[in-house]
Amino acid sequence: MLIAITSSGKLGLGLVALLFIVFAVLTALVIPRSRPDFPGDRLPQFMLVSLVLFVAMITAVFVFAKEGGEEEPAAGGESVPAETQPPATAPAAGGTTASGSGEVVGDPAKGESVFASAGCNSCHTLSAANASGSIGPNLDEAKPSFELVVQRVTEGKGVMPSFKGQLTDEQIRDVAAFVSESTKG
Repeated sequence: MLIAITSSGKLGLGLVALLFIVFAVLTALVIPRSRPDFPGDRLPQFMLVSLVLFVAMITAVFVFAKEGGEEEPAAGGESVPAETQPPATAPAAGGTTASGSGEVVGDPAKGESVFASAGCNSCHTLSAANASGSIGPNLDEAKPSFELVVQRVTEGKGVMPSFKGQLTDEQIRDVAAFVSESTKG
């Protein structure tokens, strides 16, 4: 998730967190050494500052922890712009084609086992895989295109991690072929 946050978002979140941490260290370790009765008669002010910093930290998470990049596709399965789509290459025998290009890009049968073994079913709903996860998008409703599935599995987005390095390019194309063919995306 932290990777998906913009640079300015990381800076803002880091500064608010640093302020909160400095306050915590000062009030827990430094000030009590010189004033053993701390916070003493200033307890209401101490609690107010603590509450303000807590609210500032929560607000910073909501404000600064927004992802950069493109918007989510519409419910109709609209795909991302062509310049952000990964290339569909390396034909696989018995596979499916993407975007009517005639180029074979993935094997849905192999993709079904990749969907299960990679744990996709724990986060996504997809009737073809008997999956009913609710953390990520409902793939039956979203009907993502082949290209969008390849992009999301490769790069991740939001709470979805990148599977680049965990799955081979062929496995990513296979799972994308399975999802897009199953949902008619």
